[in-house]
Amino acid sequence: MTGSTGKLTWRFPRTFWVANSIELFERAAYYGMFIALSLYLSREVGFTDVEAGWVAAFFAGFLYFAPTFTGAIADKIGFRKALILAFALLTSGYTVLGAVQTKPLTILALFLILVGGGFIKPIISGTVAKSSDEAHRARAYSIFYQIVNIGAFLGKMLARPLRLELGLKYIMIYSAAMSFIAFILVVLLYQNIDTAGMGKSLSETIQGLLKVLKNVRFIGLILITAGFWIIQGQLYATMPKYALRMIGEGAAPEWLANINPLIVVLLVIPITHLVRRMAPVGSIAIALIIIPLSALAISLSPMLEKISGHAVSFGAFSLHPITVMLIIGIGLQGLAECFISPRYYEYASKQAPAGETGQYMGYMYLNTFIAWLVGFSISGYLLEAFCPDPAKLAPELYRQYQLALTGEAPMPAAYSQAHYIWFVFAGIGFFAFLCLMLYRFLTERMDKRKLI
Repeated sequence: MTGSTGKLTWRFPRTFWVANSIELFERAAYYGMFIALSLYLSREVGFTDVEAGWVAAFFAGFLYFAPTFTGAIADKIGFRKALILAFALLTSGYTVLGAVQTKPLTILALFLILVGGGFIKPIISGTVAKSSDEAHRARAYSIFYQIVNIGAFLGKMLARPLRLELGLKYIMIYSAAMSFIAFILVVLLYQNIDTAGMGKSLSETIQGLLKVLKNVRFIGLILITAGFWIIQGQLYATMPKYALRMIGEGAAPEWLANINPLIVVLLVIPITHLVRRMAPVGSIAIALIIIPLSALAISLSPMLEKISGHAVSFGAFSLHPITVMLIIGIGLQGLAECFISPRYYEYASKQAPAGETGQYMGYMYLNTFIAWLVGFSISGYLLEAFCPDPAKLAPELYRQYQLALTGEAPMPAAYSQAHYIWFVFAGIGFFAFLCLMLYRFLTERMDKRKLI
């Protein structure tokens, strides 16, 4: 992959490009479904907000826990066989999810997607690693990172017109189609990377996990940074229902959610360069200060509405006050992610015992597992308490609600404190920041004692 002069190039083996093409379709499928999942579970399947929160929590959380085991299986059976199995499960899961709206089959469909999706992350990232040498590894992963964001962006962009023109279930059918295309690409083009018989056994994987869980210093960092991702996860858990219930069906939560990856793609490289000399924990601390401010910004929409009325004018166009504050809040989330994502792995690796960095790095995603499990379940209770399903309002209150969406009446009392939801998440973020400061103080004292 280097030229005759030894210069770096952007040329990689065909398997690398095939793997990234597969990732593009898989991410488009997943994020199209994921941005609509909370709505789908309530509107189409009939789960309450609380029930939908728990279902989504277990699905999203364990999707990040599954690679602990699916990665070991993929190493044993080979990447190509594992990818064929994964996309067969994903295509089946999305199809069932869109075709049959019953609670038992919905749970089954989500389980199939969970298991199939659990294979993708370790296999594709493993393919990227194995199809690039050490000198080109950074370039290979920069391409991979961009492909992930492009797929996620496209999936959410298409989700809104599908929801408005055809209905929520067709988003799931779209995801099934994207997964089937990826399945065909694997069968026709993916050349196996020889991993059969390699990697850890499941028993070794479990033993490694138990060892990591006993490391208080490492788990402390996992729990603290989970506070960041609890707020970030509300793009999918709370924001879609909140936007549609408070703004109306014309709201675009799918497109609003895309502000986050857009900011990350534009700013992550310059911000990483800006903080390159800063200690990693300092960069993480900046992220943990910004992320609660993002939730706080969204909570201030009633204040803006008192000033601007039902619409904020920008000359050629106007936006609902809640839309304006969502744009600001989600933009701040993207900014915060630019500070935490590049430096988190660096800082976490330093918390691992000497000689065990590789093993510990495999469990970095545990913070997202915890965050999704906690954040989605909390979301259901908060929505039910402060921003309930309008379909469950009494007829006279529902009429008032419909008039309120057009600015012709005040919102029913049930929605007067809807912005309190974001106070809760802001509090979680500020608490995580304080915990990080305490963590930094304690670990630095521990390190100084070791040097004495």
